[in-house]
Amino acid sequence: MQSIPLETLPTTFPTIQVGDVQIEESAIAGEMQFHPAASREAAAIAAARALVIQQLLRQQAAHQNRQPADEVCESEIAAMLERELAVPEPDDNACRRYHAAHPERFSHPPRFKVRHILLAAAPDDTSARDTEFQRAERLIDELKATPERFTELAQRHSRCPSAMEGGGLGWLIPGQTVEELDRALVFLPMGLHDRPLPSRYGWHVVHVDAREEAKTLEWEDVVEHVRHELREQATRMALRHYLLELESRIGVKGFSLAESEPDSVLIQ
Repeated sequence: MQSIPLETLPTTFPTIQVGDVQIEESAIAGEMQFHPAASREAAAIAAARALVIQQLLRQQAAHQNRQPADEVCESEIAAMLERELAVPEPDDNACRRYHAAHPERFSHPPRFKVRHILLAAAPDDTSARDTEFQRAERLIDELKATPERFTELAQRHSRCPSAMEGGGLGWLIPGQTVEELDRALVFLPMGLHDRPLPSRYGWHVVHVDAREEAKTLEWEDVVEHVRHELREQATRMALRHYLLELESRIGVKGFSLAESEPDSVLIQ
């Protein structure tokens, strides 16, 4: 990847200094490629934040090891964080409360076994959309009368690769198919849907062969997962406090970790 030229920085960045080290605009421009964002300004802020954090950790490790900052390696920083971050172990009560408050995080998603026939038409081709909609309605009428013909009709008419499988998509969970179908599948009953379903690809004749609703997992099955999530949260919070303490102790001019972005970005 190439660095971002200085002239593409959104504005002239204020001088940033961490301790006695100045972070140059050229360094921010070079770091921006690793922080994709919705705008150049957001990428520049994320890049500046990352460089400030790197300097704070490097200077703290150098102070502890009594060595020049430019000789500090990543393993020394990792060892320092391992020593100094106070991360409490979540107890059973905290884990149970978290599990009860977030059942959606600890459940099997719904599943749908689906067949479909895709009649392709681009979103902006009004004539093709009308033609394929009418054809989809005719296919639905045929399938209502002779449901055993679904495989044949899918192989003849569908423009999806699944046509070779008789239109079968297998078991789907949310996120595995096009967004428009994802939303519809949650509400569709079993069997042949009596209306064509639209998507960006055209019209879908859809048959739901089976469905399994979302199922919340029992506490005993997810206790370690819950404990791991709470440890991760506690680690992020401990690191945030540690970085803010270093910022205050070492001194940062021209930038503020506390004001720049949410906690989750501080940790990256």
